[in-house]
Amino acid sequence: MSDAVSGCTRPRTTVTEAEVEALVHGICFKTGPPRRLGVEVEWLVHELRAPRLPVSPERLEAVYSALRAVPLRSALTVEPGGQLELSSLPAASLMECVATVSADLDAVRGVLREDGLALVGLGHDPWHAPRRFLRQPRYDAMEACLDRTGPAGRFMMCTSASVQVCLDAGHEEPGPLGHVRRWWLAHHLGAVLLAAFANSPLAGGRPTGWRSTRQLRWTQIGTGRAGGPPLDADPRGAWTRHVLDAPVMCVRRDGGPWDVPEGMTFREWTRTGAPRPPTREDLDYHLTTLFPPVRPRGHLELRMIDAQPGDDGWMVPLAVTAALFDDPEAAETAYRAVKPLAERTLGLPAPHNPLYEDAARDALADPELREAAVTCFTAALAALPRLGATTEVTDAVAGYLERYVQRGRCPADDLLDMPDGASRGPHGRETRP
Repeated sequence: MSDAVSGCTRPRTTVTEAEVEALVHGICFKTGPPRRLGVEVEWLVHELRAPRLPVSPERLEAVYSALRAVPLRSALTVEPGGQLELSSLPAASLMECVATVSADLDAVRGVLREDGLALVGLGHDPWHAPRRFLRQPRYDAMEACLDRTGPAGRFMMCTSASVQVCLDAGHEEPGPLGHVRRWWLAHHLGAVLLAAFANSPLAGGRPTGWRSTRQLRWTQIGTGRAGGPPLDADPRGAWTRHVLDAPVMCVRRDGGPWDVPEGMTFREWTRTGAPRPPTREDLDYHLTTLFPPVRPRGHLELRMIDAQPGDDGWMVPLAVTAALFDDPEAAETAYRAVKPLAERTLGLPAPHNPLYEDAARDALADPELREAAVTCFTAALAALPRLGATTEVTDAVAGYLERYVQRGRCPADDLLDMPDGASRGPHGRETRP
């Protein structure tokens, strides 16, 4: 959800279907030695002492105005429901990324604390119904489009938060760091990461039956908007076809509400030229309206990880993912560990397959996912010193491995184990309306 475009760009360069194919094919996977890393951390914003009380739009606007004056190295954006997101710049190392985002988060928390507010690491708001904070043409159109498939879109827009890890696409050549292997690994290891970091078992004050209700919402949105392409073809060609055959969310206008066509794919738009011919700017915008669990944007964006509890919980999925993709030995171990899981997809794209469904519902209570997670986390822990990780980071990963993964648990289980989990805060403190 960090792709917000604040306004409409007047049409400039009309694109044909063939030009769209060439553009997407050329920009979706930029190959080269993996050396850059990024993270996008989303947070719910709650009352510090009474998280069940809704925060008024006026208070959110006031504190966000104050945050805009704070010098940050990461990009700070506000999501449709008032969630905050920090998006790091591409970093040359894991520790550079960790240090930058940690410093920015400290600054953001300081401003929020002065107004009695806090960043909360949960994948899905356990108490509050969806409520739009931002009123912009983009989000008006998004809401109208997603409402056609039910209420899941509003929950996704307004009550969800995640940790999104961004990795280089990889080498052009084959091997553990090649872009074909990394694309395949991102989808299958993604199910393990989803299960290991599931942290959203509640909605409306009650258990939903899913450890990751956030992933459930994404799945409910549908294959065209939140699904990925098949993995049995060249990644560039498969993604290009997926982009062309995905439904257009909206046709932007310079004044008034944006048009929200029903069922029109981008391929059809290029062929008919109605309601107006699509442009390069329209294609760029269309790419930001597709939300698969793994999104190629030159780099790979892994989007299946729930927001994590604690001030520094986000560092663990970042470190584990970086190690399993960018250390050749760990990448090979991860590939072998998750290869047997491929059969459980039944050849269906993520997340609309049984593997992702089991990961979102059962998490590491699933024995096969637990076994793969133990192997992968152990390999990541061994690789982190080779990536220059500090003791603070390796200790955090080791603690997570012991507390959750080896026991077949995830943070969602902590919330479900509380005597009245729905009435307690993210750290177990009782809250009162």
